[in-house]
Amino acid sequence: MMDSHKQLFLLSLFLILNLSVLLIIGDIRVVQGEAPTTKMFVFGDSYADTGNIKKGISNSWKDPYGITFPGKPAGRFSDGRVLTDYIARYLKVRSPVPYRLRKLMPQHLKYGMNFAVGGTGVFDTLTPGPNMTTQIDLLAQLIKANVYTASDLSNSVALLSVAGNDYSHYLATNGSTQGLASFVASVVNQTATDLVRIKELGVKKIVVGGLQPLGCLPQVTAATSFERCNDTSNTLVLVHNNLLNQAVARLNQQTKDRSSFLVLNLYDSFMSVLNHPSTHNIQSKLRPCCVGVSSEYSCGSVDQNKVKKYLVCDDPKSAFFWDLVHPTQAGWHAVYNKLRTMNALQHIHH
Repeated sequence: MMDSHKQLFLLSLFLILNLSVLLIIGDIRVVQGEAPTTKMFVFGDSYADTGNIKKGISNSWKDPYGITFPGKPAGRFSDGRVLTDYIARYLKVRSPVPYRLRKLMPQHLKYGMNFAVGGTGVFDTLTPGPNMTTQIDLLAQLIKANVYTASDLSNSVALLSVAGNDYSHYLATNGSTQGLASFVASVVNQTATDLVRIKELGVKKIVVGGLQPLGCLPQVTAATSFERCNDTSNTLVLVHNNLLNQAVARLNQQTKDRSSFLVLNLYDSFMSVLNHPSTHNIQSKLRPCCVGVSSEYSCGSVDQNKVKKYLVCDDPKSAFFWDLVHPTQAGWHAVYNKLRTMNALQHIHH
């Protein structure tokens, strides 16, 4: 009888020791970086694009874009990093490879992929680029081709930056004031449909940016010599964001974990930085750093003789806006820091 107890004891001890060894080996594997990498999939517009827009279409591939990072134009609509880069930093992954460059950088596919294209929207806009539905189609095709597996997607985050271009397109094509309310509703409804579709593809956490204060963009504040934001434009933004928050709350109620979808509060984070610029070492809050020498030119413009037709401020690090629409790297960094202090990012992690 004693022998069988002894055997059981030794067998248990053997199993415990082996299990401990396995756990230790498992821990070593994690330390060595073999744990599954969080993948980030990015959809949307120029606030998130890191190089998908074609070179002939946009000034973002021309000097002086990219002067702060990476030191030359790389397709980002800024002097340096954009929102995508900072959310990737928060997730401790490399900024995902632009879809257009995926075959040139296959070693970076493990970090996810960026489908965002400057100028695009939830619906078609004046920019000849894939709208949100088409961008999501591209991810679906990669999943079908086994570039990304179910296990890859189970450890992934999606970032969406959309809708600003939908509204500028609506206004540019003479959309009526009376029709604006129903257009806002259609933009938010389509965004919600897109969020659900990304979730159905297997992405675990989906983060959608609320609209930034469009009335504070230099292209709008130019009318007041960059002195003040336009309240009418910002009221439209608040209507959009209110509807988006409601839609996302409903989607979360319909999912098991109740926290699959998250709205990134870009409105409050932008406004906080713009209202307290010196806190973030910003000296020029509404005046853009890079502008055309006259209204017919813009940042990055050159004439037929390749003569520069733009001016750049002395210190991009002290300006919030880079051009008429986009923040500088310093601006995005300030917004990112504000999002962190607002605890807006802590729910991104699984």
